[in-house]
Amino acid sequence: MEEIIRGVMAFKKHGYPARKELFKELANGQSPEVLFITCADSRIDPNLLTNSEPGDLFICRNAGNVVPPHSNTTGGMTASIEFAVAVLGVKHIVICGHTDCGAMKGVIDPTGLDAVPHVKNWLGHCRAAGDIVKAKYGKLEPVHIDAVIEANVLMQLQHLRTHPSVATQLAQKEVTLHGWVYDIKKGSVKVFDEPKESFISLEEAYPEFLEK
Repeated sequence: MEEIIRGVMAFKKHGYPARKELFKELANGQSPEVLFITCADSRIDPNLLTNSEPGDLFICRNAGNVVPPHSNTTGGMTASIEFAVAVLGVKHIVICGHTDCGAMKGVIDPTGLDAVPHVKNWLGHCRAAGDIVKAKYGKLEPVHIDAVIEANVLMQLQHLRTHPSVATQLAQKEVTLHGWVYDIKKGSVKVFDEPKESFISLEEAYPEFLEK
C-alpha cells in the first residue's frame, strides 16, 4: 500500500500537471469511443496495453471478462453496458481475455471452487466455453487453457448481443464488436477474425495501421 500512496503523490506532482488541460476538459464530462471489457486480473492494464489516455476507454472489469446474458435482473455489468452504449454512445466494444487466466483454469477444473461459491456461480457464465473445447478434444485438461480462453471470449460476445442496447446499435450498424486475447508474456494481442473463424495477430488483422 505504501507504493500506491507514493504513486498518488507522484501523480499529483508530475502526472497531473503534465495533463492538466486534458483533466480540465474531462472534469466536464466524458465521450469515450470504446467500451473495453476485460478481466480483473492485476496483470492487465487496458490503458497501458492500448497506449490510451484518460477518457479514451470506458472500462469494465471482472473475473473472466464475463458478460452475463441479458435478463430482467439488474447487475453491474448489465447497467454499465447499457450506460456505455445507450448514453455515452460508444462505437466499439472490445472483450479482451488474456493468457494464464485463473478464471478459465477454474472452468477447466472447478473442484477447487467450493470454498468460493460466488466465484463458482459467476463462472457458470463461462461453462459453455469449457463444453465447446471438451467437445472438440474429447476431454478438458489444463493443456487446453488457450482454447478455453478464446472460446470464452467468443461466448461473451454472444452474450453481449443479447443486451437490447447493443442489439439495437448492431442492427443500425452503429457499434462494432471485437474479440481480443492479450498475451501477457509476449505483450501481443490476437483478434478474432470472423471470415477465418480464428484468432489472428493484431498486425495481420489491421495491416493498414502498421508503422511504415
